[in-house]
Amino acid sequence: MKKIPQRTCMGCNQKKDKRELIRIVKDSNQNISIDKTGRANGRGAYICNDINCLEKVIKNKRLERALETNISDDIYNDLRGVISGK
Repeated sequence: MKKIPQRTCMGCNQKKDKRELIRIVKDSNQNISIDKTGRANGRGAYICNDINCLEKVIKNKRLERALETNISDDIYNDLRGVISGK
């Protein structure tokens, strides 16, 4: 039986299967993007597919601290779009 990797959501601090979470990654060129495959190179952070977790992350600037860089509003808007299913 294969072990399923667990990751912690930055919004609610719950451990969940890696496939259930959305990964935001900072690559070696300091570019921030949403990693749909879960395999992109770089430093990653995870959040649930829940708008409340995203709002908590934005309010507390947890994503900025985890990735050690400023996050533009475009990234947050893209995340809102991914979570709402657009």
